[in-house]
Amino acid sequence: MYHRTPRPWGARARVCARRREVVRGHRLHSPQDAWSVRSCGVANSERPRTSAKKSVPRPAARSRADSAARTQARATARPAAVRAPRKTAARPDPAGQVLRRFRAVFNAVRNHFRSVEQVAGISGAQVWALSEIAAHPGIGVGALARSMDIHQSTASNLVRALLESRLVASERGAEDQRAVHLRATARGLKVLGKAPTPFVGLLPDVLRRLDEATLKRLDRDLERLIRELRTDPRGAQTLIGADD
Repeated sequence: MYHRTPRPWGARARVCARRREVVRGHRLHSPQDAWSVRSCGVANSERPRTSAKKSVPRPAARSRADSAARTQARATARPAAVRAPRKTAARPDPAGQVLRRFRAVFNAVRNHFRSVEQVAGISGAQVWALSEIAAHPGIGVGALARSMDIHQSTASNLVRALLESRLVASERGAEDQRAVHLRATARGLKVLGKAPTPFVGLLPDVLRRLDEATLKRLDRDLERLIRELRTDPRGAQTLIGADD
């Protein structure tokens, strides 16, 4: 319910009239001034403002073009680069590393024997034996086995294959009919001329070029490996690629 301030009368009315004249157009400085104005029934429109509010300017309205440009800029902004998680370095596996080195050696030897067989038409072991016979005319089977560091039975099998291919010829000794002297035929020399080098094989040629300290260290390490393998010691005199 609306409460209306009672209008003063008599002497109070005259005092209120004078107060209205005093306060009209002036600011109120104390609560007493404000009370006296209310008690005298001064209209709200006649009352002075107690304080002035500071006007805050509103920001200018953005145009549609500016809004569209800002939206497109946010959409096409490059996303922040995401740092990839740091990978922890795996510990090297010594056994796996050595195994990979053995594979590299075996594959190199095998590829060499394959290339020799494709070009010369005979195995790499036979090329080695043929080169020894061509370099030492009249050599015997025993001497051939020693020069190739293989068992004599392995050398005999190689000589037999060369004789059957007519790449090598054998002659009996004049003094000892049991001794067999070998020499390379013209056909054998022709085959040897187109065979890829080294004739002794890739692995023997590389081992011959290593220094003595490296060879001794390899010999010790491989000896321990062979003991762990428990392999047949007679396999040491079996020529690599002899059965190719």
